[in-house]
Amino acid sequence: MNHTLNRLISRANFLHCLLFLLPFLVLITNVGVGLCSFALLGAALAGWRQWPRLAPQLGQARGVLLAFGAVLLLAVLDAVLGADGRLRDLEKPARMLLSASAMVAVVAFLPNRKALWYGLIAGALAGAVFIGWQRWGLGLDRPGGLINSITFGDLMLCMGLLCLAAMLDFSGRSTLWPGLGALAGIFGSIATGTRGGWIAVVLCVLLLLRYGHVLQGRLRKGLALLGLALVVSTYFIPQTGARDRIHQGIDDVRQYVNGTYAYTNVGTRLELWRGAVQLVGRRPVLGASEATVRAELAQLVTQQQLQPFVLEFEHFHNDILQVLVHGGVVGLLAWLATLGAPFAFFLRQMRHPRAAAPALAGMLLVLCYVGFGLTEVIFWSVRSSMFYALMMFVLMGLCLNARPAAGNPTAVSGA
Repeated sequence: MNHTLNRLISRANFLHCLLFLLPFLVLITNVGVGLCSFALLGAALAGWRQWPRLAPQLGQARGVLLAFGAVLLLAVLDAVLGADGRLRDLEKPARMLLSASAMVAVVAFLPNRKALWYGLIAGALAGAVFIGWQRWGLGLDRPGGLINSITFGDLMLCMGLLCLAAMLDFSGRSTLWPGLGALAGIFGSIATGTRGGWIAVVLCVLLLLRYGHVLQGRLRKGLALLGLALVVSTYFIPQTGARDRIHQGIDDVRQYVNGTYAYTNVGTRLELWRGAVQLVGRRPVLGASEATVRAELAQLVTQQQLQPFVLEFEHFHNDILQVLVHGGVVGLLAWLATLGAPFAFFLRQMRHPRAAAPALAGMLLVLCYVGFGLTEVIFWSVRSSMFYALMMFVLMGLCLNARPAAGNPTAVSGA
């Protein structure tokens, strides 16, 4: 009996390390997310004896699992039946579905969820220091860490917003820690000069207004106001470049509408979106293969219906249009389910007070990716896709642990 208990404690401590390292390593290493995904899979397999006991709890996630399974199934059919199907296109959907092992491991070993919160805080702080050094230490105008400025800025902002949800599990002066993480995430996003993330901020603020108890207490409210002041102040501080980026965006739209010069940051997106809409109209149900898309884009350029620079880009800078072009309405419905099903799951968990922190974090995670995807294909890279899937399934597991049926007061309280 004691041997079994010690083994479970050892595995729980190992899981604590993984929950901390997942958000901590995502922005400062190139291998962190991959290592954590395989380690979480191994942890889930190690607890295989407990799977029958976990079935009732995990059954509550069937809708989410079906959504990710549908995306993988469509990818398999495309690889097998498509004219230019590639097995490598299965990697991302397969790994995202296998990320459900993170939920299994969390439910099996009941870790303390503060390990994840401290990982987010440390990850946001490390990312802020890294990107701040690149921006003002090395003098890079649009730094992007080890990836690119847009993805780095989006993930920084996402981690900062998740720290706001983490405040629910902290009390007194300890609330300063997630508050500091939230400010670091905002700072890091600003340092990259990324504008697309601001849409996600609007969506997340609307959600936080709905669940305003996250701001109970003068300290929480003060930290939230400080974060808002930090965002607003960037417009008036020339060194941040925020004012120039805003004015540049407005000018880009004006030039594109006037037809004077379209090859700008915003102009390229508008032209790519216009081309995507034309391609979707040709095959609205199932979409087209990559080779077909490239060929038809080239045809539109030859016919002078699109600017030649659209051929220089790998994707359409919009998740919805990207999925519609390549997967049609069928693919879009499956992809939307990977956002809608998790959001619905977390929304249901908000009815349970002890699940409020991970449930709110889960909804913020989904809304962040929805907002990011309006001006960027945030699911383009394996890193950002896996961060979404792993964080989502970890948060789902923490929600299930917080339910009365989990029967673990320490894990529930997050203490």
